[in-house]
Amino acid sequence: MRLLRLAKIVSLSLRFGLDRVVLDADPSGRLVRWWGRLFFWRKFKEPRAVRLRRALETLGPIFIKFGQVLSTRRDLLPPDLADELALLQDRVPPFPTEQAIALLESFYQRPVNEVFRRFGHVPEASASVAQVHFAELPDGTEVAVKILRPGIEKIIEHDIDLLETGALLLEKIWAGSRRLKPREVVAEFSKHLRDELDLMREAANCAQLRRNFKNSPLLVVPEVYWDWCGPRVMVMEYMHGTPISHIPKLLEQKTDLKALSRAGVEIFFTQVFRDGFFHADMHPGNIFVDCKGRYVALDFGIMGALSDLDKDYLARNFLGFFKRDYRKVAQAHIDAGWVPAHTRVEEFESAIRSVCEPIFDRPLKDISFGKTLLRLFQTARRFEMEVQPQLVLLQKTLLNVEGLGRQLDPELDLWTTAKPFLERWMQEQVGWRALLREVKSEAPGWTSILPRLPRLAHQALTDRYAQRDALEGRINDIERRQRLTNRFIAALSALAAALLIFEAWRFFR
Repeated sequence: MRLLRLAKIVSLSLRFGLDRVVLDADPSGRLVRWWGRLFFWRKFKEPRAVRLRRALETLGPIFIKFGQVLSTRRDLLPPDLADELALLQDRVPPFPTEQAIALLESFYQRPVNEVFRRFGHVPEASASVAQVHFAELPDGTEVAVKILRPGIEKIIEHDIDLLETGALLLEKIWAGSRRLKPREVVAEFSKHLRDELDLMREAANCAQLRRNFKNSPLLVVPEVYWDWCGPRVMVMEYMHGTPISHIPKLLEQKTDLKALSRAGVEIFFTQVFRDGFFHADMHPGNIFVDCKGRYVALDFGIMGALSDLDKDYLARNFLGFFKRDYRKVAQAHIDAGWVPAHTRVEEFESAIRSVCEPIFDRPLKDISFGKTLLRLFQTARRFEMEVQPQLVLLQKTLLNVEGLGRQLDPELDLWTTAKPFLERWMQEQVGWRALLREVKSEAPGWTSILPRLPRLAHQALTDRYAQRDALEGRINDIERRQRLTNRFIAALSALAAALLIFEAWRFFR
């Protein structure tokens, strides 16, 4: 079975010229010329990026998902490949409804019509690892039921094994491929994919994001119905809305597209800097707009998380760009530990300036925030920066947000929209606002400690006196033993002297 699958992959790779896609990365061009003579009959009219996308689509759902994840690694891929792979949509042929019902009945241990008042037999949406059906709970609540594809785990493990083998062989056969880090890319893909196979994890992500934006006028997140959820089944509130890519329908609903684009920027920066937890798969298929003009988030399989250090690093970088203070940007990298401490700030500052200055010669609305961040990462790699996975996800998400925003409002100036938010966030991290927040955070703990302070102080003093007495007793004991030892040594010395004198007297007698 594995050999047949491998044979199919090799056959399709040759058919779409994927070997040429890889060999094109050889700067000398010798491998391309040699390979071209070997397969002289092949002629390709389509660009390499298009051929790669079509090959992944032909190979099936797992390879489509692989292409989507691969498109996020713009730090490793040439721009043409990354842009084309980003076109891969999460839409694949659905699996039979009978299989979906069988899986549900196996999980619930009873017929579907006893679990749901109504269950839609036609899938609402179909993706690479799961599909969604409309249903109603017994109380009439409208829900979306997400179901993993039957046998998807075995298929995924099988194809991941083949991808890992292929990546290893590529590194062994062609040393030039190592800079593309094929094994690292496959490992990152397999991690994301295995996470998506646990729908309880996705449900938890959804619940957390919903908590973060409770009562928000900007973003709506579906409620999770935990009593109906499991590792292979997720049941959540059915969300009504218009896909954000359907601009004519949004205009028909009199949606303010300019306000919607600004709201998207605010939602993104709120997730990143307030919560440190963000939706990392914000392509148009996962974003709806409801009748009130609010964003509706869907599909929570891929989420990003940022530490306080990450957030501080990003904010300092963004504000440094706004003010064209490249030394601050360079120092932020060093302080965060993203580049080695021995890095010369002046050299790093100069490299960043060479990337950013040409950008600022253009109007701000024509500057891509996401691409600027990407160039920063690429420049930093020359200074031994290891790109952090959470920052790669962030950069990919920022590109999605920027693309959506400018699709809604071509005049969107993302820099100007984001700057007040970032400045306000930075002000809250230092000064009296930060002090008040820390006091508020620590106050509940203080209320439990304050009543015990006298007892704790008395106990500390008692322990201190007891420790002092014990220490003094130990010192006295040591001194007593030292005196005994000195007396014993003196007695031995006197005895030895007496014996020596006695032996001398006997000798000279």
